[in-house]
Amino acid sequence: MKEKTSITLSTDVLSGIDRLAGSKHSRSAFIEGVLRRYLRERARQAVEARDLEKINIAAERLNSEAADVMEYQSIEGQASEQGRALVRERE
Repeated sequence: MKEKTSITLSTDVLSGIDRLAGSKHSRSAFIEGVLRRYLRERARQAVEARDLEKINIAAERLNSEAADVMEYQSIEGQASEQGRALVRERE
């Protein structure tokens, strides 16, 4: 369902709309299409912002876990290297 509304636009904006819409589309159809795309884009941006927030939260946790693993591996690696050095000394 469509509702009639009235807006006031400057002459240069109307000229631009007329030029872009051409003879195939009415001003109303053109403006509606532009506004629909704008609203879709805003909705998409909101979803992406929520997703990015979730990713960042997960990234902090995963980075922390990775740091723990790397520290553990470093300690294990040092112990292994020390063990190999002792074996070389005894040989």
